[in-house]
Amino acid sequence: MKITIIGSGYVGLVTGACFAEMGNHVVCLDRDAAKVERLRAGEVPIHEPGLETLVQRNAAAGRLRFTTEAAEAIGHGRVIFLAVGTPPREDGSADLAHALDAARSIGRHMNADRIVVNKSTVPVGTADLVQAAVRAELAARGADHRVVVVSNPEFLKEGAAVDDFMRPDRVVVGTDDAAALRLLRTLYAPYTRNHDRLLVMDVRSAELTKYAANAMLATRISFMNELANLAEELGADIESVRSGIGADARIGYSFLYAGTGYGGSCLPKDVKALMHTASSHEQPLSILSAVDAVNEQQKGLLARRVVAQFGPSLAGRRFALWGLAFKPETDDLREAPSLALIAQLRERGAEVVAYDPVATPAARALLEGDAGVRFASGALQACDGADALLIVTEWKEFRSPDFEALRERLKQPLVFDGRNLYDPVHAAAEGIDYRPVGRRRLHLKVAERAVASPASQVLPLSA
Repeated sequence: MKITIIGSGYVGLVTGACFAEMGNHVVCLDRDAAKVERLRAGEVPIHEPGLETLVQRNAAAGRLRFTTEAAEAIGHGRVIFLAVGTPPREDGSADLAHALDAARSIGRHMNADRIVVNKSTVPVGTADLVQAAVRAELAARGADHRVVVVSNPEFLKEGAAVDDFMRPDRVVVGTDDAAALRLLRTLYAPYTRNHDRLLVMDVRSAELTKYAANAMLATRISFMNELANLAEELGADIESVRSGIGADARIGYSFLYAGTGYGGSCLPKDVKALMHTASSHEQPLSILSAVDAVNEQQKGLLARRVVAQFGPSLAGRRFALWGLAFKPETDDLREAPSLALIAQLRERGAEVVAYDPVATPAARALLEGDAGVRFASGALQACDGADALLIVTEWKEFRSPDFEALRERLKQPLVFDGRNLYDPVHAAAEGIDYRPVGRRRLHLKVAERAVASPASQVLPLSA
């Protein structure tokens, strides 16, 4: 099948490459000429495991092309996917300028009947606006081509997007048009051979489903973060609580990890956009307001703990920071908790030495000009002479560190762990003053009983 993708960002590029992998002929349209040239050369501008190989293989096979020419791209595809950005406005609402510009371009250049599929995350009712914009351009040039707008939201996790697309847990399709539904069933059939995972509904329900899904994930994260803060006050262990409630099949284990808050391009933006939609219809979502407020508060958790330890002025202090991306397996820094933490430490005069296995180039460009932020070539190198280590992103290479080397490099063996990577008893036995999130204080006797280590190597954990 001939497919056009408008927008070669994260969603558009993954979608185009994965469709091409199944034998479809895909043209990706993007305004950014420099990005298009890089993609033509086989360079993928984002870090996503497996994507670059997919792009290079299908481009070499002639099934995946990139262009800046709207007429060429729109004339190519029997089905046209919109995968453009919908950035937040100051009031939290989604900015639909790119989506409506793309719709008008489709109306100006389509030369036959087309099915337009909205993959972008957009407010309920956007399909109607897109259809109206296309039809207005058709009417302006006296063309009578038929256009059907379908909602087909993406549910891709950064860091696992290719696998998510190839093995979806569901494919949501919002349409009341039988021909469009048949086409999308055919298009997605190679990805759902094991069993039918196509969920068909009306367009507005499909648009709301995407927002509802991200709002639920954000709610689980903020709930666990609030519960973790309570657990510390009560002397409980949030990891034990997580296991206890996750074992309930009605709840499950996913998105129940306490930490320093959520970030990225989706959850923060979509929570605010859904709140704005609800308020504009006089149906405010009180739960989501709390979810958003808790998340903003949680992003300051590690900074507050550092201040509690070292005092309000951090001038002359240096802190090692492990992890910059908002989650592992990506270089995405949008709304990353690390950036909030760096800003809070710098405001108090601290120096920060950061390390991330993937996101350092993006962070260096973003923080260029701040002499108080440096970037290390390795995790241990970041710790040299630091007053403490702060862990923000749970990259795999941080999960089993050389604790002896940590003790030697840090001024004092103090670790503030925003992702609960280590067993507190083991960390104490390794001589680390370990400060996780939501885990009860472990006293010297507990650590001594649990791990056979010389008492001289065991330090009690403080709250």
